[in-house]
Amino acid sequence: MTQQSVEPRTIAEEAGPGSRIPAGRSWLDRYFHISERGSTVAREVRGGVTTFMAMAYILLLNPLILGGKDVEGHLLSQPGLITATALAAAATTLLMGFVGKVPLALAAGLSVSGVLASQVAPAMTWPQAMGMCVIYGLVICLLVVTGLRELIMNAIPLPLKHGITMGIGLFIALIGLYKAGFVGKGSPTGPPVTLGINGELAGWPVLIFCVTLLMIFMLQARAVPGAILIGIVVGTVVAVVVHKAAGLDAKAWNMSPPELGGSALSAPDFSLFGKVEFGGWGDVGAMTVGFIVFTLVLAGFFDAMATIIGVGTEAGLADDKGRMPGLSKALFIDGAGGAIGGVAGGSGQTVFVESATGVGEGARTGLASVVTGLFFAACLFFTPLTAIVPPQVASAALVVIGAMMMQNAKHVDWSDRAIAVPVFLTVVLMPFTYSITPGVAAGVISYGAIKVAQGKIREIGGFMWGLTVIFVVYFALHPIESWLGVN
Repeated sequence: MTQQSVEPRTIAEEAGPGSRIPAGRSWLDRYFHISERGSTVAREVRGGVTTFMAMAYILLLNPLILGGKDVEGHLLSQPGLITATALAAAATTLLMGFVGKVPLALAAGLSVSGVLASQVAPAMTWPQAMGMCVIYGLVICLLVVTGLRELIMNAIPLPLKHGITMGIGLFIALIGLYKAGFVGKGSPTGPPVTLGINGELAGWPVLIFCVTLLMIFMLQARAVPGAILIGIVVGTVVAVVVHKAAGLDAKAWNMSPPELGGSALSAPDFSLFGKVEFGGWGDVGAMTVGFIVFTLVLAGFFDAMATIIGVGTEAGLADDKGRMPGLSKALFIDGAGGAIGGVAGGSGQTVFVESATGVGEGARTGLASVVTGLFFAACLFFTPLTAIVPPQVASAALVVIGAMMMQNAKHVDWSDRAIAVPVFLTVVLMPFTYSITPGVAAGVISYGAIKVAQGKIREIGGFMWGLTVIFVVYFALHPIESWLGVN
């Protein structure tokens, strides 16, 4: 791939040597720079459709992850969650298309949703949790505007970034395995977790989960486009047939049986829109709130820049140093996605790596993102159809996503203890503690400690020292509070 310069260029120069820009171009061509980037409207439409097909699973998985109770025992409406997920994805992706003008699609970040479900909701109400999304999104926007986002990205060692991604992947996979019934809670006198219930897999739904999981992996091995979505659709069809043939009740499917109660079309359920609260965190404490915001920023921070640069490079928009036209706009929109998702009630939005599938089909401009966003908008009216998918089928996709995130292991030098130990602690503690923050904290602290032991203090850097102090306080918070006499 010929790398492009990021200096201002004329249209002819941007199109490449020997390229001819057609005269009398349409306003669509001029606005999205379609000809300049060597694409066509047909390619952009095809790429946008492909991207949507590759990431449409989020309409099922995000409501699944956010389906738990908050600190007051309240549940979010499933139709409302599906509407919020589609609305936020449509809004942010259209914004990326029209303003960023790059082929990047956004939707609810599974890592952010995982933090909301496992760490935030148990400590506060869902409206307060969505308020945390708005705050973290505004924080990221501020980091972009001030230029600190790139500075922070450069300060954190690359192996730790890979470790965070892998740890989140295992965490998401554990959520999928548990919600599918493949992994169950152990007894007080036995192991903490077991295979299924009482050490065995029981019931048709778990079997359908296993079949769906293997099917998606097999489709991916064959490089079938939209493998996850195809697997979910086929798994759902099988679930519908089995549900009718075996006469299963709703309890077997965790109260979400594969049935269509009425019409496939319905009006969007905007009951969660605008349900955002700021404050009222007296029982939580300022330090806990700070750690929650910090964790959400981490969850939505690292993958976005790497994804934007990676997809941009694949599309021929970035040079070998990761510079690309409109990068600051793309990063700002990605940050704004946190706030938009919080207001919509569907978790923080982030750029999806599945955008690369559209690029592979020829997408090079923001028109592809507009097409993807319009498809998400259309899904607002198909909530009943989406709700047919049982949690066991959707959970299979969570495990697949976790496996995909583990691919970052190939970038880690496991022979170097200064790298291997922090990455190992980061990866294993996230699923083992059912929380992202302890994994990041252990990785940062151990990285600094080993560098000190090796006499390489200067390699740590001021920012990492600051994080180390913060995370030491995080782990020692209870003893510190006891020492200070704080209740």
